[in-house]
Amino acid sequence: MNNLKKGETLWYIPDGYIPPISSGDLISHESICVLNCNKEEVHLNITIYFEDRDPIENISVVVAGKRTNHIRTSSLEKAGEKIPNAVPYAIEVESDLPIIVQYSRLDSTQNELGLMSTMAYPIQK
Repeated sequence: MNNLKKGETLWYIPDGYIPPISSGDLISHESICVLNCNKEEVHLNITIYFEDRDPIENISVVVAGKRTNHIRTSSLEKAGEKIPNAVPYAIEVESDLPIIVQYSRLDSTQNELGLMSTMAYPIQK
């Protein structure tokens, strides 16, 4: 079982949207949830795609070996450019070693909170 490949190196999340408002104590947000089962740290290269503008490319993130990292999409930045609120986007996550990627959204725009989580779409290279 030690030789089992755990994950893929290319993942896609086509539905991203950071809600513009929040209610109550919880802030609306989205996270790319990464599980690194490798002993070595993993280097991620994240690209954010938009409907009407050029992508934000080559956002670097490191995930330590045998660890998880919940990356808030609102924290992703490249040369001062960030994902704007209330704008649809999609995500590409590429890594140098296999990983597992899940995506979650907390929508607190109403008093009745909405929480969504889904596995990202893996591509076998």
